[in-house]
Amino acid sequence: MAEKIAFVGLGIMGKPMAKNLLKAGYELSVYDLFPDPVKELEKEGAKGCKTGSEASSNASITITMVQDGPQAESAICGDGGVLEGASKGHLVIDMSSIAPGVSERIGKKCNEKGVSFLDAPVSGGEPFAISGDLAIMVGGSADDFEQAKPLFNVLGKTSILCGKHGAGQITKLANQICVGANIHALAEALTLAAKAGVNPETVYKAIQGGLAGSNVINAKAPMMVDRNFNPGFRIELHYKDINNAMEAARDLDVPLQVTANLQQVLTALVIQGEGKSDHSAIAKYVEKLAGIEIKKH
Repeated sequence: MAEKIAFVGLGIMGKPMAKNLLKAGYELSVYDLFPDPVKELEKEGAKGCKTGSEASSNASITITMVQDGPQAESAICGDGGVLEGASKGHLVIDMSSIAPGVSERIGKKCNEKGVSFLDAPVSGGEPFAISGDLAIMVGGSADDFEQAKPLFNVLGKTSILCGKHGAGQITKLANQICVGANIHALAEALTLAAKAGVNPETVYKAIQGGLAGSNVINAKAPMMVDRNFNPGFRIELHYKDINNAMEAARDLDVPLQVTANLQQVLTALVIQGEGKSDHSAIAKYVEKLAGIEIKKH
């Protein structure tokens, strides 16, 4: 491969994404706050680094994948961050899901140093990060998008340029609203079935082929029925995204009634200690109100 890549942030999403780049033949420098995933990637051929700046100094493109806006801003713009090691002409791709305003601020700081920037949040959770089938939503210039496209083709099934800096994040928030509302509606539907004495698994199979069918239902209904809430995408992360959506809505004077209700549901679940569970555990909120569990008959 002609370009050397740095990858900063090797968590539940970042680590499998970095592995896919290695498998595709890219020369990779990696950094994470925790040493274990760095050591794991070193065993697979990556160069481990002590800071984000060290990683970016070995590359022409740096990808960051961290939890939220403060972490992204620190990883890119902070002491020892990516910008310290990036030279003019470098491309920074932040694939974290953060507030659009933070992406715009990071993009401005990058551009002031002569560094290009894309915000490129993803959808699909850990399973699609592993399989390389993520949906990638991108904000930035068309030229930078074209430069990043070969990497996106490795990491995702689709990648779409949505507009200027921050547009990728707005698109991701729209995605998270739809996903969260769909999971909540599915939980209510299957809880209703369970309360009525109808097998929730049968209901799921009956509706999946009709207009109600969706990727969300196909992924999350079996988890609810099997009582499997091991995280593919954690409630605490969806909660973060919905909080960012409500912040953006407030800034733009857009009333979001369904999203506001979803925010309260997720708030309750986090308070109840379900933050580390998969977001299919939204079902637990509905079940608690109804006094019944969704499970096979």
